[in-house]
Amino acid sequence: MFKLYLDPGHGGSDTGATGNGMTEKDLVLDISLRIRDILESEYADVDIRMSRTDDSDVSLEERSSDANSWGADYFLSVHVNGFDGSAQGYEDYIYEGLSDSSETAQIRDIMHEEIMGAVDLVNRGQKTANFHVLRETAMSAILTENGFVDNTEDAEKLSDPNFLETIARGHVNGLARAFNLEQVDESSEDSGDDSSGDSGNGDLFRVIVDGEQEGAYRVKQNILNSVDRNLDSADEIIIEKVDE
Repeated sequence: MFKLYLDPGHGGSDTGATGNGMTEKDLVLDISLRIRDILESEYADVDIRMSRTDDSDVSLEERSSDANSWGADYFLSVHVNGFDGSAQGYEDYIYEGLSDSSETAQIRDIMHEEIMGAVDLVNRGQKTANFHVLRETAMSAILTENGFVDNTEDAEKLSDPNFLETIARGHVNGLARAFNLEQVDESSEDSGDDSSGDSGNGDLFRVIVDGEQEGAYRVKQNILNSVDRNLDSADEIIIEKVDE
Protein backbone atom coordinates (compact mmCIF):
# COMPACT_ATOMS: atom_id res chain seq x y z
CA MET A 1 0.00 0.00 0.00
CA PHE A 2 1.42 3.36 -1.08
CA LYS A 3 0.67 6.05 1.51
CA LEU A 4 0.55 9.57 0.09
CA TYR A 5 0.26 12.63 2.30
CA LEU A 6 -1.34 15.29 0.10
CA ASP A 7 -0.99 18.87 1.33
CA PRO A 8 -2.98 21.71 -0.29
CA GLY A 9 -1.01 24.75 0.82
CA HIS A 10 -2.41 27.59 2.96
CA GLY A 11 -6.15 27.63 3.83
CA GLY A 12 -8.50 29.44 6.17
CA SER A 13 -7.19 32.87 7.14
CA ASP A 14 -4.03 32.23 5.10
CA THR A 15 -5.03 32.88 1.48
CA GLY A 16 -1.58 32.41 0.00
CA ALA A 17 -0.92 34.25 -3.25
CA THR A 18 -3.78 36.30 -4.73
CA GLY A 19 -4.45 37.85 -8.11
CA ASN A 20 -6.94 38.16 -10.95
CA GLY A 21 -9.84 37.41 -8.62
CA MET A 22 -8.37 34.09 -7.43
CA THR A 23 -6.64 32.86 -4.29
CA GLU A 24 -3.94 30.26 -3.96
CA LYS A 25 -5.72 28.43 -1.15
CA ASP A 26 -8.78 27.74 -3.33
CA LEU A 27 -6.84 26.72 -6.44
CA VAL A 28 -4.54 24.29 -4.66
CA LEU A 29 -7.42 22.65 -2.80
CA ASP A 30 -9.18 22.14 -6.14
CA ILE A 31 -6.04 20.63 -7.71
CA SER A 32 -5.35 18.42 -4.68
CA LEU A 33 -8.87 17.02 -4.55
CA ARG A 34 -8.55 16.19 -8.24
CA ILE A 35 -5.25 14.40 -7.57
CA ARG A 36 -6.90 12.40 -4.81
CA ASP A 37 -9.92 11.49 -6.91
CA ILE A 38 -7.85 10.37 -9.91
CA LEU A 39 -5.60 8.21 -7.74
CA GLU A 40 -8.49 6.63 -5.86
CA SER A 41 -10.57 5.93 -8.96
CA GLU A 42 -7.80 4.68 -11.23
CA TYR A 43 -5.12 3.07 -9.04
CA ALA A 44 -5.02 0.16 -6.62
CA ASP A 45 -3.34 0.00 -3.21
CA VAL A 46 -3.16 3.75 -2.66
CA ASP A 47 -4.00 5.31 0.70
CA ILE A 48 -4.28 9.11 0.77
CA ARG A 49 -4.36 11.43 3.75
CA MET A 50 -4.87 15.17 3.23
CA SER A 51 -3.82 18.03 5.47
CA ARG A 52 -7.14 19.69 4.67
CA THR A 53 -10.15 18.93 2.51
CA ASP A 54 -11.87 22.28 3.02
CA ASP A 55 -11.01 25.92 3.65
CA SER A 56 -9.53 25.44 7.11
CA ASP A 57 -6.49 26.72 9.00
CA VAL A 58 -3.77 24.08 9.41
CA SER A 59 -0.36 25.07 10.75
CA LEU A 60 2.87 23.95 9.11
CA GLU A 61 3.73 21.99 12.25
CA GLU A 62 0.40 20.18 12.14
CA ARG A 63 0.99 19.19 8.51
CA SER A 64 4.46 17.75 9.02
CA SER A 65 3.62 16.09 12.35
CA ASP A 66 0.47 14.49 10.92
CA ALA A 67 2.39 13.07 7.95
CA ASN A 68 5.15 11.75 10.19
CA SER A 69 2.86 10.11 12.73
CA TRP A 70 0.77 8.55 9.94
CA GLY A 71 3.89 7.04 8.37
CA ALA A 72 3.45 8.45 4.87
CA ASP A 73 5.65 7.16 2.06
CA TYR A 74 5.65 10.52 0.27
CA PHE A 75 4.67 14.11 1.04
CA LEU A 76 3.26 16.21 -1.80
CA SER A 77 2.59 19.89 -1.10
CA VAL A 78 0.66 21.69 -3.85
CA HIS A 79 0.94 25.46 -4.35
CA VAL A 80 0.55 28.22 -6.91
CA ASN A 81 2.89 31.17 -7.02
CA GLY A 82 2.73 34.95 -6.86
CA PHE A 83 5.24 37.74 -7.38
CA ASP A 84 4.60 41.07 -9.08
CA GLY A 85 2.70 39.96 -12.17
CA SER A 86 5.78 39.60 -14.34
CA ALA A 87 6.86 36.05 -13.43
CA GLN A 88 5.18 32.94 -14.78
CA GLY A 89 5.55 29.19 -15.02
CA TYR A 90 6.00 25.97 -13.05
CA GLU A 91 8.75 25.05 -10.58
CA ASP A 92 9.22 22.54 -7.80
CA TYR A 93 11.29 22.28 -4.63
CA ILE A 94 12.96 19.68 -2.44
CA TYR A 95 14.84 20.29 0.80
CA GLU A 96 18.06 22.24 0.29
CA GLY A 97 20.14 19.81 2.36
CA LEU A 98 19.66 16.95 -0.11
CA SER A 99 22.01 16.03 -2.93
CA ASP A 100 20.99 15.62 -6.56
CA SER A 101 21.63 11.88 -6.20
CA SER A 102 19.28 11.45 -3.22
CA GLU A 103 16.11 9.38 -3.51
CA THR A 104 14.06 12.54 -3.01
CA ALA A 105 15.84 14.24 -5.91
CA GLN A 106 15.35 11.22 -8.16
CA ILE A 107 11.62 11.20 -7.42
CA ARG A 108 11.53 14.98 -7.99
CA ASP A 109 13.12 14.50 -11.41
CA ILE A 110 10.32 12.13 -12.41
CA MET A 111 7.59 14.37 -11.00
CA HIS A 112 9.02 17.41 -12.78
CA GLU A 113 9.25 15.62 -16.11
CA GLU A 114 5.71 14.27 -15.94
CA ILE A 115 4.12 17.53 -14.78
CA MET A 116 5.94 19.58 -17.42
CA GLY A 117 4.90 17.01 -20.01
CA ALA A 118 1.25 17.55 -19.09
CA VAL A 119 0.92 21.30 -18.55
CA ASP A 120 1.42 24.28 -20.84
CA LEU A 121 3.49 26.38 -18.45
CA VAL A 122 6.94 27.94 -18.65
CA ASN A 123 9.54 25.60 -17.12
CA ARG A 124 11.19 27.48 -14.23
CA GLY A 125 13.25 24.48 -13.20
CA GLN A 126 13.95 22.23 -10.24
CA LYS A 127 14.94 24.06 -7.06
CA THR A 128 15.79 23.58 -3.40
CA ALA A 129 14.61 25.48 -0.33
CA ASN A 130 14.46 25.34 3.46
CA PHE A 131 10.65 25.19 3.59
CA HIS A 132 9.22 23.68 6.79
CA VAL A 133 7.26 20.91 5.08
CA LEU A 134 10.38 19.81 3.18
CA ARG A 135 12.70 20.02 6.19
CA GLU A 136 10.52 18.55 8.94
CA THR A 137 8.93 15.61 7.11
CA ALA A 138 10.48 12.20 7.74
CA MET A 139 9.73 10.93 4.23
CA SER A 140 10.70 12.19 0.78
CA ALA A 141 8.84 15.40 0.03
CA ILE A 142 8.22 17.81 -2.82
CA LEU A 143 6.54 21.21 -3.07
CA THR A 144 5.14 22.14 -6.48
CA GLU A 145 4.38 25.70 -7.64
CA ASN A 146 1.85 25.50 -10.45
CA GLY A 147 1.85 28.86 -12.19
CA PHE A 148 1.57 32.47 -10.98
CA VAL A 149 -1.92 33.58 -10.01
CA ASP A 150 -0.96 37.26 -10.44
CA ASN A 151 0.35 36.77 -13.98
CA THR A 152 -2.33 37.42 -16.60
CA GLU A 153 -1.35 34.52 -18.87
CA ASP A 154 -0.99 31.94 -16.09
CA ALA A 155 -4.15 33.17 -14.37
CA GLU A 156 -6.21 32.67 -17.50
CA LYS A 157 -5.12 29.05 -17.54
CA LEU A 158 -5.64 28.57 -13.79
CA SER A 159 -9.21 29.86 -14.11
CA ASP A 160 -10.06 26.91 -16.40
CA PRO A 161 -11.18 23.72 -14.56
CA ASN A 162 -9.88 21.65 -17.47
CA PHE A 163 -6.41 23.09 -16.92
CA LEU A 164 -6.59 22.31 -13.20
CA GLU A 165 -7.48 18.74 -14.16
CA THR A 166 -4.42 18.65 -16.41
CA ILE A 167 -2.20 19.83 -13.55
CA ALA A 168 -3.65 17.10 -11.33
CA ARG A 169 -3.14 14.50 -14.05
CA GLY A 170 0.52 15.52 -14.40
CA HIS A 171 1.06 15.01 -10.66
CA VAL A 172 -0.66 11.62 -10.79
CA ASN A 173 1.43 10.55 -13.77
CA GLY A 174 4.56 11.44 -11.83
CA LEU A 175 3.47 9.54 -8.73
CA ALA A 176 2.42 6.50 -10.73
CA ARG A 177 5.78 6.36 -12.51
CA ALA A 178 7.92 7.11 -9.45
CA PHE A 179 6.20 4.60 -7.18
CA ASN A 180 5.16 1.97 -9.76
CA LEU A 181 1.50 2.35 -8.94
CA GLU A 182 -0.79 -0.30 -10.36
CA GLN A 183 -3.57 1.04 -12.54
CA VAL A 184 -7.00 -0.53 -12.22
CA ASP A 185 -8.01 -2.53 -15.27
CA GLU A 186 -11.54 -1.28 -15.93
CA SER A 187 -12.20 -4.04 -18.45
CA SER A 188 -11.18 -6.90 -16.17
CA GLU A 189 -13.65 -9.74 -15.76
CA ASP A 190 -14.80 -11.02 -12.37
CA SER A 191 -12.49 -13.90 -11.54
CA GLY A 192 -14.10 -14.56 -8.16
CA ASP A 193 -10.82 -13.67 -6.41
CA ASP A 194 -11.18 -10.47 -4.39
CA SER A 195 -7.63 -10.48 -2.99
CA SER A 196 -6.49 -7.69 -5.32
CA GLY A 197 -8.81 -5.20 -3.65
CA ASP A 198 -10.74 -4.51 -6.88
CA SER A 199 -14.50 -4.13 -6.52
CA GLY A 200 -14.76 -7.40 -8.44
CA ASN A 201 -15.74 -6.56 -12.02
CA GLY A 202 -14.50 -3.02 -12.52
CA ASP A 203 -17.83 -1.49 -11.45
CA LEU A 204 -17.76 2.19 -10.49
CA PHE A 205 -19.23 3.28 -7.16
CA ARG A 206 -20.01 6.82 -6.04
CA VAL A 207 -19.57 7.78 -2.39
CA ILE A 208 -22.09 10.48 -1.48
CA VAL A 209 -21.52 12.32 1.79
CA ASP A 210 -24.40 14.43 3.15
CA GLY A 211 -25.89 14.80 -0.32
CA GLU A 212 -22.65 15.65 -2.18
CA GLN A 213 -20.45 13.26 -4.16
CA GLU A 214 -17.12 12.85 -2.39
CA GLY A 215 -15.62 10.65 -5.09
CA ALA A 216 -16.13 7.77 -7.53
CA TYR A 217 -14.04 4.62 -7.15
CA ARG A 218 -13.53 1.18 -8.68
CA VAL A 219 -11.22 -0.19 -5.99
CA LYS A 220 -12.90 -1.57 -2.90
CA GLN A 221 -10.23 -0.30 -0.51
CA ASN A 222 -10.57 3.22 -1.91
CA ILE A 223 -14.32 3.10 -1.30
CA LEU A 224 -13.64 2.04 2.29
CA ASN A 225 -11.01 4.78 2.68
CA SER A 226 -13.54 7.36 1.55
CA VAL A 227 -16.12 6.12 4.04
CA ASP A 228 -13.54 6.00 6.83
CA ARG A 229 -12.35 9.58 6.43
CA ASN A 230 -15.94 10.89 6.53
CA LEU A 231 -17.41 8.55 9.12
CA ASP A 232 -16.92 10.75 12.18
CA SER A 233 -18.19 13.98 10.62
CA ALA A 234 -20.94 12.92 8.21
CA ASP A 235 -24.64 12.53 8.97
CA GLU A 236 -25.23 10.27 5.96
CA ILE A 237 -22.94 8.29 3.65
CA ILE A 238 -24.35 6.55 0.58
CA ILE A 239 -22.47 4.13 -1.68
CA GLU A 240 -24.16 4.02 -5.07
CA LYS A 241 -23.29 1.84 -8.07
CA VAL A 242 -22.95 3.84 -11.29
CA ASP A 243 -24.61 2.62 -14.47
CA GLU A 244 -22.00 2.90 -17.23
